[in-house]
Amino acid sequence: MQPQVRVPEFLESVRPAIDRELDRVLPAGAEPPVRLHEAMRYSVFAGGKRLRPSLCIAAYCVFRPDWEAILPVAAAIELVHTYSLVHDDLPAMDDDDFRRGRPSCHRQFGEATAILAGDALLTLAFECLASGAGVAASRLQEVTLRLARSAGSRGGMIAGQIMDLEAEGHAIQAPQLDAIHRAKTGALIQTSLVSGALLGGAEPAELDAVESFGRAIGLAFQVTDDILDEVAVVETLGKTPGKDLRQGKATYPRLHGIEASLTAVRRLTAEARRSLDDFGGRGSLLAAISDYIGTRAR
Repeated sequence: MQPQVRVPEFLESVRPAIDRELDRVLPAGAEPPVRLHEAMRYSVFAGGKRLRPSLCIAAYCVFRPDWEAILPVAAAIELVHTYSLVHDDLPAMDDDDFRRGRPSCHRQFGEATAILAGDALLTLAFECLASGAGVAASRLQEVTLRLARSAGSRGGMIAGQIMDLEAEGHAIQAPQLDAIHRAKTGALIQTSLVSGALLGGAEPAELDAVESFGRAIGLAFQVTDDILDEVAVVETLGKTPGKDLRQGKATYPRLHGIEASLTAVRRLTAEARRSLDDFGGRGSLLAAISDYIGTRAR
């Protein structure tokens, strides 16, 4: 895989293999309990760019070319991400009727089935990690630990979700908003990158650089999502636009305004690129990904 490839082409080049792996590990839709397995597959194959597993592969490719070896890990990351979307959309959480341009899981299958489908996707993710053949056991253990933490209540997605819910309708300060975004969205993006680097054999200093890169683009991604919620239409956004503002959600445009939010994205993108300085040409794909994330709202 050539690091100079354009990001959309890179995403398209790895997506078929990620989808095949997801299809392999997911229960067949006709396997009992049928409705639950249909809901799981409906949510996983609802579309999306497979960004997080692709980030894992991109970071791995900084160090090694044989990225097919880490497909079980990439699939596990996407399963964790999809579980979080299914649960975020629930009426008790963000209460969204659409996800990736079609009815969200609870609208299609009912709330109880959606809850169980999310639970099953999260469980399956760790089954994938436990059976990750061809990956060094010590590094796979570290990846499993990091993925669990990025999904959990100590600075991970669950922490971000509860902080987000508690902030609804309240005035908050910039550090609190950053903490919400870094946990709810940034933690899994950062872990996706670090997991790929770990499995690729990154040395400690290299791992630190990838971690800094992931921290910057994780926040940039969510700030961009905040901007898109203000300016996009449902066909572009894939979910209900303007909903964050109506619910009194804590967002960058609400706190800082659109222009300052765009400036923040540019600053974070530049910060991400600086993290890659020591990689030279090896970091060009990751640098291009940071630019790609930064241009989604422009």
